[in-house]
Amino acid sequence: MQDEILLTPWRDFPVEDAESSPSLDEEKWDFVLVSDIHEVGSEREIKRKKFLDELSKKGFTIKKIEDQKLFYGVRAPKLLFRQYQWLLRNPDSRQQGPDGHHDVAVTTRIRIVNFILQNTVTPDLEKLRDLIKKKVFEAVFPLHEKGELSEFLKEKWARWRVIFCRQPIEKIRWYFGEKVALYFAWLGWYTFLLGIAAAAGLLVFVAGITVFNSSQVSKEICEAKDTIMCPLCDQQCPFWRLSDTCTYAKVTHMIDNEGTVLFAMFMAIWATVFLELWKRQRARVVTDWDLYGWDEEEEELALELINNLQHEPRQYQHSYFRSTIILLLVLVMIAVLVGIAHALVIYRVVATALFTQSSSEFLREQANTVAVMTGAVLHYITIVIMSKVNRRVALFLCDLEKPRTFSQRENTFTVKIFTFQFFTNFSSLIYIAFFLGRINGHPGNYVRIAGKWRLEECHPSGCITDLFIQMAIIMLLKQTISNVMEYLNPWICHQLRRKRPQRPKKRRMMLGEEEEAEDPCKRQWLSNYKLNEVNIFSLFDEFLEMVIQYSFTTIFVAAFPLAPLLAFCNNLFEIHLDAIKMMRLHRRMVPRKANDIGIWLLVLEAIGILAVIGNGLVIAITSDFIPVLVYKYTYSPCVIENSTGVDCSTGYINHSLSTFRVQDFEFYTKLPQMPPGFVTNNITECRYRDYRNADDYSYTVQFWHIFAARLAFLILFEHVALCVKLIAAWYIPDVPLSVKNTFLGRKHSDLRKELSMMEYSTEV
Repeated sequence: MQDEILLTPWRDFPVEDAESSPSLDEEKWDFVLVSDIHEVGSEREIKRKKFLDELSKKGFTIKKIEDQKLFYGVRAPKLLFRQYQWLLRNPDSRQQGPDGHHDVAVTTRIRIVNFILQNTVTPDLEKLRDLIKKKVFEAVFPLHEKGELSEFLKEKWARWRVIFCRQPIEKIRWYFGEKVALYFAWLGWYTFLLGIAAAAGLLVFVAGITVFNSSQVSKEICEAKDTIMCPLCDQQCPFWRLSDTCTYAKVTHMIDNEGTVLFAMFMAIWATVFLELWKRQRARVVTDWDLYGWDEEEEELALELINNLQHEPRQYQHSYFRSTIILLLVLVMIAVLVGIAHALVIYRVVATALFTQSSSEFLREQANTVAVMTGAVLHYITIVIMSKVNRRVALFLCDLEKPRTFSQRENTFTVKIFTFQFFTNFSSLIYIAFFLGRINGHPGNYVRIAGKWRLEECHPSGCITDLFIQMAIIMLLKQTISNVMEYLNPWICHQLRRKRPQRPKKRRMMLGEEEEAEDPCKRQWLSNYKLNEVNIFSLFDEFLEMVIQYSFTTIFVAAFPLAPLLAFCNNLFEIHLDAIKMMRLHRRMVPRKANDIGIWLLVLEAIGILAVIGNGLVIAITSDFIPVLVYKYTYSPCVIENSTGVDCSTGYINHSLSTFRVQDFEFYTKLPQMPPGFVTNNITECRYRDYRNADDYSYTVQFWHIFAARLAFLILFEHVALCVKLIAAWYIPDVPLSVKNTFLGRKHSDLRKELSMMEYSTEV
């Protein structure tokens, strides 16, 4: 059953608004509302009628089609769009896309209608979102259009075969609006420049592979067959030879070398240059769109007045009490996230202890590496789970904060969710980078969890490999499993909805009545309804995913130079994965106007500063770069003996290991039976990684030399990197000269016209 209702009297509007005969334009519907078929007289049916009556009073044309659900197509009167053009002086005059017969752009039309639908209030003081919660309406969405533009985007953008082709940003804007177009413009620009960082990171990694066997430090570890190391656990862990970890040492040097320092500095500069060049690119784009000086607050006020002429703007307010409560709750949430990171640390410690007691020889020998890898997988699982929890908490805090406008709500939500996600993703990495092996004590006086389990130790060649493994596993899992699920979930849901049997209810035919032909709108509305639902977070989630990836790519890149390469490969697929979802699997997203990427730019700038600090700390604390450097220029044979024919790092491993007397082990440390080749009674001393005296186990002078050098390097690196960032930001103007000259010409032309008009009126 279907009928078309013109609920606004024609005499209330100009003649051209009368819809006496349907035309092609009149068969285009702005939105479709979907409802279950409720019993006549039921509460939901009454509420639905009240809402539709309110729309009718505003001049909306409503068309009903009955199938298994009730579909209501709504079309706004032209007066609304003329009011919008008048209030904002037709900001869309230059935005005439393929649908030139519209007075305003289709994206603007959808945005205006969506605002009115969402802010229409029934006599019961309920809005559309309240009715959806009460299941009065099931869904509301704009329609995917059938035309040249949508077909072009499906064939030339939402296809895997065009993965290396340039994106049609202008056409994306015509179809999805400026906000989505700017997201893809930013993502494309980010991916393009990421290619440079990926090439540099790959070069550093390959250079590390070429020196795999040539490191003097690695050679000393491989040849240290007589160096006996202290047991790695309290029960059943044997003494072991340092040479047993030869391969691990070579891998560590492959990551931790002089090229790492240069690459970290390069990435600090790259992050700044990327953002500065994006600002220039964004200025060009929004100038072409005539949106450079667009005011979001003015547009929102205009839409409020169009919806309700009696509307009064909500005043700016600030409550110190509410802000204090929110701040305390944020700190509590951060403490919870840090606590989860501590739980992961405990898992690694306990897992290491259990693996060393395993009956499997492989697990016993590789206990620490297996614990690191399984800990990384567990970390990924916590990221997936806590991402959902973080969203709910951030939404609750936004509701508590009561922001004045939707854009302010979006900004506060962005800051909170990014903060929570940052601690979720990086707390465990921060522990591995800066605390692992530094707070565990020493043989005879270990720091223990619950007085039982020893904290982990670093390998004699450093802790940076642990950080490398952790980042590699997390990034690979995020970019494989997450992306596969991101595509498969909507694809499977779409296939299931398509194959769901449709049994439309047929009304009884009266005697002599002919069966009605199927309405041409029905098939389009049904096909759109079967697509997956989108919400206000759909685009936000894509931004958040990319910003977290940007954090991984920059903050700890000194430990994982392949991060930019993985991100680059991922983004090539991400762009077209998002395009396929938007065009083929999801309902049409409500377009939003924007002239930048909003608060995300400030978040990216903050990440750039954190990247300088993080990489400086990784090189100064996690890497062995500084200890080796101090040894070369203070304690090496090159300094003491003035030797020029030897490598200056000769003897570094022996210098970096301290000696422990076996008799000083704690009473509950059980020394197991020795493997072949060891004689228990002959082992009176063992070595461990630290700078301590052999008599009282206090720190040596070398420890304080290295500590001072680490601190000096950290200060120097961060100041130099930040200065370079500031110079790069100054050297590259945010706004290109072409854009400035365009505005200069416009201002000059406008002033000349005003002066000419004044002189003409004076003469008359």
